[in-house]
Amino acid sequence: MIKKLTFSAFFFLALVANAQNTISGTVYDDKNNVIEASEIKLVQYKKSKLTRSGKDGKYKFSDVENGEYVLVIKVGKKEELISIVVKDQDLIQDVEFSTLDHIDLAIVDIKKIKSVKNELEKQGFAMNVIETAEAATRNIQTNELLDRTVGVRIRQNGGLGSRVDYNLNGMSGNSVRVFIDGLPLSTYGSSFNLNSIPPALIERIEVYKGVIPGYLSDDAMGGAINVILKKGARNTLNASVSYGSFNTTQTNLFGFYRAKSGFTTKVSGFYNYSDNDYKVWGEHVYNILPNGRYEHIKAKRFNDAYESFGGRVEVGFSDVKWADNFMISYNGSDDYKEIQHGQFMTKPYKGRFTESNANVLGFTYDKKDIFTEGLDVNLNVIYSKNKETINDTVKYNYNWDGTIALDLDGNPILSPNGAQQGAPTINHINREIITGRSAISYRINPNHRIFLNNYYYQIDRTDNDEMKSVLEKSFLGTRDLTKTISSISYDFRAFDEKLKINAFWKHYNQKIEKMDPVLKQDANGNPYRFEEVTKSNFNTDGYGIAASYLIKDGITFLVSAEKAVRMPNDNELFGNPGDNLDGAINLRPEISNNANVGFKLGPYKLQSHTLSFSTAGFIRDTKDKIVRKINDRNNDAVQTIPMENLGKTQSIGYEFEVGYKYGRNFNALVSLSQFNTLYKIQYDSNGNQLEYYNEQIPNEPYFNGNASMQYVFRNVIKQGGHLSLNYNLGYVHAFKTNWQKNAFETPDQFVHDAGFSYAFPNKNFIVSFDARNIFNEQAFDNYAVQKPGRAFYLKLNYTINKF
Repeated sequence: MIKKLTFSAFFFLALVANAQNTISGTVYDDKNNVIEASEIKLVQYKKSKLTRSGKDGKYKFSDVENGEYVLVIKVGKKEELISIVVKDQDLIQDVEFSTLDHIDLAIVDIKKIKSVKNELEKQGFAMNVIETAEAATRNIQTNELLDRTVGVRIRQNGGLGSRVDYNLNGMSGNSVRVFIDGLPLSTYGSSFNLNSIPPALIERIEVYKGVIPGYLSDDAMGGAINVILKKGARNTLNASVSYGSFNTTQTNLFGFYRAKSGFTTKVSGFYNYSDNDYKVWGEHVYNILPNGRYEHIKAKRFNDAYESFGGRVEVGFSDVKWADNFMISYNGSDDYKEIQHGQFMTKPYKGRFTESNANVLGFTYDKKDIFTEGLDVNLNVIYSKNKETINDTVKYNYNWDGTIALDLDGNPILSPNGAQQGAPTINHINREIITGRSAISYRINPNHRIFLNNYYYQIDRTDNDEMKSVLEKSFLGTRDLTKTISSISYDFRAFDEKLKINAFWKHYNQKIEKMDPVLKQDANGNPYRFEEVTKSNFNTDGYGIAASYLIKDGITFLVSAEKAVRMPNDNELFGNPGDNLDGAINLRPEISNNANVGFKLGPYKLQSHTLSFSTAGFIRDTKDKIVRKINDRNNDAVQTIPMENLGKTQSIGYEFEVGYKYGRNFNALVSLSQFNTLYKIQYDSNGNQLEYYNEQIPNEPYFNGNASMQYVFRNVIKQGGHLSLNYNLGYVHAFKTNWQKNAFETPDQFVHDAGFSYAFPNKNFIVSFDARNIFNEQAFDNYAVQKPGRAFYLKLNYTINKF
């Protein structure tokens, strides 16, 4: 399949090589942000052509003859005039408005304001768009931005580098998928995650809740997070470094370069380190004294350091006549993560850690209007080689103060099985992954468009434990998984685009093969090698629809529904020792009927005041929900847990969000979401009602909210210098960690964050300071595992434009 996709790309290149001259570019403001819907006119004598910049700020004129022209670019009431000459080659002409202060955007009456965020959020899908321009200057990770979005709950098992789960309105775990420009993040390996991508490198983040569009062709059943990276149409270099509590250092570097010929290079790199030695206390933090008694203490985590680094290089051509984007990329990353404990905090580890690295090669080709106007193609091919090692050889038990546990005679207590978690292991997990995605869309006319997508994913996995005997090593098994997802979508607009409908169909296929060699004896007692093979082949269809209707200016009704499918991934099927996850080869796919209904009002502007409001209700009826097997005891007896199918569950809930701005200086946002994920199997096989019928699923926070404010003081210290003050409050309602009536319940959590940033007059240098969890509240996410307390961070950010 990969050969076919690659051949198709070069076939496209050959066909478009003889296109005529084009003039294209991007319209920016003085902060390097793109400007949508600016009016661009190409004038020659008395002839002219007219277009507008798109949502990405780009514009394009095709079939331009040689000659002298004037480009007239208009934003608001301000115009820019640029003289250009076209002579037997395509021309790239970017436009920057030196200041937007002179653009008259005053509106006398209440009026709807258009933006990329506003337009995307009114396509019918239950979704939010997160803009990153302001966050890029502060010490905020990408996951923190998501956690402050209505209906989104980020769950992290501790500090920097720990495992992250995403909950979108009642759907969580691997039901929610993360994408980078439409490609699954998992392709890049465990050493590369969302926090490896600084907000300064991100154009926007699209969050789809419950129902996702067909072009995101993965089995994301509960929702999707699609990170759209900046395409970089002009030359920029940015570097940032931050340092803070727990010896935490984070650095990022990225740059874009584009020559007039269209040759484009993008380079980015990151480095993260933290000791993660924050203090923990409470019911599950104690030393075991020689007499067996528990001594509860307040202790620092001592085996939780994290280090990661990596980089990405893209080389190719952009905005040329034969391609909008033709890039070959390499992505390399490496990380080291110490493991402080298992699923629960009752037994601290020392000397258990994981190391992983990934090498990823990619190819991307995009072209709009490739053979005829309205026909767009997109092709991605990625090959990834990932390695992960789990190392656990220390044989002693430890207390939470970092000392070895002793018996009554003062002798060290040995772990029952010889290591911190089970038997000693140095287990190497190798994965080879091939991902291919092809997409074709055709705009029949302004009101009708068809999308075709195909997604292919193949993973070959082998496990090799150095601590096994020579005989055991000769009996290594193999793990293979292949899935293909095809989709077709139809987009319809009517009544001057007041009505928007998107209908889609998806076909899912997944093949699994697990081979384990075992030693058997024949009838004569002679040993021989026998291969036990487990195979499965799953096929099904899904479908859905999303619609929106502009009732009146600024009031939009949205509805969406989908039959969604989520197939188990390789870690769930085959296990992952690094996450203390046992394999469960017999897991069934989960299937859910999802529906969303909501309204969006605004944004409206009345003189200096801007107001927006959104609300939605949703339901998720799920069969065979895949969750971590729920253990009724948070103790050290069971530290590894497999996944299981939970039968039937139902989530019903709502969300709302209110945004307010005053002029250019003040903005505030308040959001709230609640859902109840209930167990819906009522009777057992004998007809007896089950004890937990209609009970809330444990270890799932179901009620949370956020409130944030920002105020900007302009012309501080020097003319053009801006000081921004910001504050955020995050609330999570108490929830149980297991089924028991007297189970440990995480308390209500109120976490306060505050900070400031100062942008120097030239806007190239920005200093920011952030204080997290300023009242040092205990914060929890999974199985009563405590997160970091009070922390402080300082960040320096420097940008060079137009080098």
